[in-house]
Amino acid sequence: MAQNNQEIEVKFYITDLPAVRKRLEDLGGRLVHTRTHEINLRFDTPSGDLLRKLQVLRLRHDSQVRLTYKGPAQTLEGARARQEIEFTVSDFSSAQAFLEALGYQVVMMYEKYRTTYEMEGMEILLDEMPYGSFLEIEGPDPAGMRHFAQALQLDWEAAAADSYTALFEKLRARLGLTFRDLSFANFAALDVTAADLGLRAADQG
Repeated sequence: MAQNNQEIEVKFYITDLPAVRKRLEDLGGRLVHTRTHEINLRFDTPSGDLLRKLQVLRLRHDSQVRLTYKGPAQTLEGARARQEIEFTVSDFSSAQAFLEALGYQVVMMYEKYRTTYEMEGMEILLDEMPYGSFLEIEGPDPAGMRHFAQALQLDWEAAAADSYTALFEKLRARLGLTFRDLSFANFAALDVTAADLGLRAADQG
């Protein structure tokens, strides 16, 4: 939910996603997108220019096909804020070929299942990642997001400071993983804990 091309978000590692989802619905959260599978391709130059500048170029395929640019992230009252420019395109394969023709290459594929709610001008995302479950809040006001997280009985201080892909890179280093892609198939035989990710579960008191 980027407003004026700026995304403000906070995410939490969750151990019991159904319980948090029930609290969200009890508070009046409105379901806007049912559980949807996402495929994301992250692009960079062969020399990693975007990574060095902390920029993201992503092509996503879920119920739509979207091309996204994200700038470097900054901390804003405990949340993450960054420039985001996103728009829909008509064809996933053609968009990938277009980016590759410009000299970009796929450096990572990652997937997840996402269920989307809205409430009080915020977007609440329930994400099932290959290495665990998360709840993400996106909105215009960090103070309001913090109040809402507390209403969901989540510990604001347990928020994850890193993106999903940055968490994956840390996990790869910690566990000595050699595969490139953040896929459910690659994690099928792995049992990853919050500690492995360097996180603390926000839904445990």
